[in-house]
Amino acid sequence: MTASSRLPAAQPTHAQLSARALTIGSVTGLVLLLPTVVLAWIAVLASERGSRCLTYGEQCSRVPGDALWACFWASAALGALALAWPRTRWVPARCAAVYLQWGAQLTLGALILAGA
Repeated sequence: MTASSRLPAAQPTHAQLSARALTIGSVTGLVLLLPTVVLAWIAVLASERGSRCLTYGEQCSRVPGDALWACFWASAALGALALAWPRTRWVPARCAAVYLQWGAQLTLGALILAGA
């Protein structure tokens, strides 16, 4: 079999690989969103300051709850947007949505841990 007899369509193109990578990135972020929050809160509540806040309401975090919720919903919405986005249209914008999704998710984890 020669190289000319192979079907060129059998090989995925760069655009298809890029779209697949963006889909995997956004799905991974959405799947890891709740475990990120739960594990961060477990780490905070396991500390002396976190347990004191839980038990006595003292030395609680100075991070406003609205900032935490904003990061959570921004990450979820950006992940859903990246999944719903057409695979071949405006790929740079879809890529930006995935990067922003991960940025919001990592910021959320950092803000929760900063309350420890």
